[in-house]
Amino acid sequence: MNIKQFVQDDEGVSPVIGVILMVAITVILAAVIAAFVLGLGDSGQDTPQMSFDFDYDSSSSPPLTITAESGDSINEAQVSFGGAYSGTADSWAGESSGTNDNEDITAGSSATIASGDLTSGETLNVVWESSSGDDSSILASFDVP
Repeated sequence: MNIKQFVQDDEGVSPVIGVILMVAITVILAAVIAAFVLGLGDSGQDTPQMSFDFDYDSSSSPPLTITAESGDSINEAQVSFGGAYSGTADSWAGESSGTNDNEDITAGSSATIASGDLTSGETLNVVWESSSGDDSSILASFDVP
């Protein structure tokens, strides 16, 4: 047997590689189709997009006013504050009634937070939570001076 001929003979390599590639493509395609059919790609409720403005003035009472600038309207009951915050915010002013937790926060709505409820040097987060409670997201953050 000639070893040089054995090393240089690559007659069976091409069909083997072709079969391996076809099997790999079939497996990947089956996984993608199964993910769509079974709903594994569905992430639930979409997170609303809204920008907020934070106005902090330590000499005023209350010192922090959070104003919704623009974006989707969000139900007030789905928005909370976390991080450097330990109390409850006033109702979002600018709503139709201003007292009902089922009102929507829209551009121009604002809430105030008292100084005793803030922790200096930490971050205050505006947090959205889906109505089912399965999803949540931080919409905006503010570093308390």
